Amino acid sequence: SIWDRKQPEEPVASVTDIYSVYDASPARPYDMREIIARVVDGSRFDEYKPEYGKTLLCGYARIGGFAVGIVANQKLHAQATNHEGHKRVEFGGVIYTESAEKAARFVMDCNQNLVPLVFLHDVNGFMVGRDAEWSGIIKAGAKMVNAVSNSVVPKITVIIGGSFGAGHYAMCGKAFDPRFVFAWPTARYAVMAGESAAGTLVEIKIRQLERGGKKLSEEDKQELFSATKKTYDEQTDPRYGAARLWIDRIVDPTETRQAIITALEAAALNPDVPVFKVGVLQT
Repeated sequence: SIWDRKQPEEPVASVTDIYSVYDASPARPYDMREIIARVVDGSRFDEYKPEYGKTLLCGYARIGGFAVGIVANQKLHAQATNHEGHKRVEFGGVIYTESAEKAARFVMDCNQNLVPLVFLHDVNGFMVGRDAEWSGIIKAGAKMVNAVSNSVVPKITVIIGGSFGAGHYAMCGKAFDPRFVFAWPTARYAVMAGESAAGTLVEIKIRQLERGGKKLSEEDKQELFSATKKTYDEQTDPRYGAARLWIDRIVDPTETRQAIITALEAAALNPDVPVFKVGVLQT
């Protein structure tokens, strides 16, 4: 439960190694379990359904002696079988149907057992496309969002890398009322990543100008793209969010564990937890 605290243990894995474990490049995979091992007591992580929905890691651990449930985006690519029995590669940092279903069940279980939740973000969003829709991504995603948004236990969010689109909300973004939102200096969060957003916005702008009879040269297009990307990158910077109180604190990666412990200690001072009501779930 929220008040279930035992004697804290330091992680077995070296906390200072976190810099070599994490890769800030969005295109490069890394193992989120290595990050978790440097945050939790004794580096012990009791994983929930490890062979199912592999792009999301769910499991129980202790941080500073407190029992917690962890939901984290796995950045390693994984192999899975789709609804037709065909093999597919699942991209790290993307939420698939199985991942969303697993997380929804895990979050509800934590609420029923009064276990605080810690969310570790490095998410590009939900999977899209024909296969994803056939597999039930909309229903599963809605189930996950329902479970997270209706959670009554203390929720602590740590944005490690990217946190984009609907994935930001599903991983307990600011709108779903986490007790604390922490971010690493490498964090970025918005509807889309800077380059993707700039490309989309510039394309829309070009179409608008063309309808008005104006044609842009390649040089003008590149200039417009660079200016749009610069603005977008500035606004996805964690300092921009912190200045507007969207982020409570920007933490050094090696201070992540202590920041979470402090947040859990603060949460334990307010023992009142409302009744958990999940609303209507489509199963």
